[in-house]
Amino acid sequence: MIAFYLSPVYILVNIYIIRWMIRWMGTCSHLFQKIWTQVSVVVLYTFFASAILVGFLLPEGKARRIMKLIGNYWLGVMLYVVLTVVVVDLGRILLRHCKWVNQGILRAERTFVVTGAICIVIIMAVSIWGVVHAGRIHTTKYEVTVDKDAGKVENLHIVLAADLHLGYNVGCYQMKKMVDKINRQEPDLVVIAGDIFDNEYEALDNPDRLASILRGIKSKYGVYACYGNHDIQEKILAGFTFGNKNEKKVSDVRMDEFLEDANIRLLQDEYVLIDDSFYLYGRPDAKKPGRGIDIRKTPKEIMEKLDSRKPVIVLDHEPSELKELSEAGVDIDLCGHTHDGQMFPGNLVTKLFWENSCGYLKKGEMHNIVTSGIGLFGPNMRVGTKAEICSVKVHFGSI
Repeated sequence: MIAFYLSPVYILVNIYIIRWMIRWMGTCSHLFQKIWTQVSVVVLYTFFASAILVGFLLPEGKARRIMKLIGNYWLGVMLYVVLTVVVVDLGRILLRHCKWVNQGILRAERTFVVTGAICIVIIMAVSIWGVVHAGRIHTTKYEVTVDKDAGKVENLHIVLAADLHLGYNVGCYQMKKMVDKINRQEPDLVVIAGDIFDNEYEALDNPDRLASILRGIKSKYGVYACYGNHDIQEKILAGFTFGNKNEKKVSDVRMDEFLEDANIRLLQDEYVLIDDSFYLYGRPDAKKPGRGIDIRKTPKEIMEKLDSRKPVIVLDHEPSELKELSEAGVDIDLCGHTHDGQMFPGNLVTKLFWENSCGYLKKGEMHNIVTSGIGLFGPNMRVGTKAEICSVKVHFGSI
């Protein structure tokens, strides 16, 4: 419903952009002042601007995959087109009221052409960089100490990944790079903090191949995961969900089977005691807990059945309830969800909504680590953020 109300805004923004684009092209060359060239430009622009809607409406198949990909790239490009044009437009308006500015030069066609060319270079450079940078997986290292006895385990090397968003943007190529990156760390334990899927199981290009790649993760204690808010089957258009509001949205059975095939153990509001030394607890998503769970357990309820003398590591998709988890006695809280904003200026906005939007935070005696994740939601770009896995070395015993 929100998407329906915002659609006029999207249309008006595109009209605003194309108006300036045609005017600039017409100033650059008389060829673009002809009606047939202008119509051609409008048609081409409309193709890209409507790709995300067309992809949403098309039935499952190759055409839909292509249009979805085009739409995802377009959303990223459009963000920087809008930001650039708005900034330049506002600057032009302000300069027109400055007496010390030569108004003749400011209003000259040459100034308009040069300014437009600079805008295009900036937009292209940022967009290309965003696409290339999104495919580079970094390793971010952390080292923490938990003042508890973990039996025979003195040190634990955890690799944290999250937000794979397997689907139209992310597939076998990116997962192969992630698995290679994880295995180079020689981890004791690998955990995936939710959003393994990107809402639609059908979006997986080659599920069998993907599962085979993920089975290649090498870890002493295995690979564990929890579900996030996108690990459910629902239709999404430009970030907005569609469907019956009253209908409970759950994971596709095929998602659960995929994880089993990939040798990834899904923890659904449950714990495992690993090597009789430390607990790993996987929480369902706060807002969309998934199949079989109506309301997830509170931090206090989580700890009721655990021996608090042993270290407790919680895997939670969203970095919420940090205070409650800390007070309940959790030692390490590993999260994802935020993507660190994914694209500037999103990385500035996320800091307003999360106590720890990305990185490390000590909350009481609890260590909270939030990863920016591997994959992408929507635009196939990362600007001002990075795709990463987190290498977390944990020391047990007295500080």
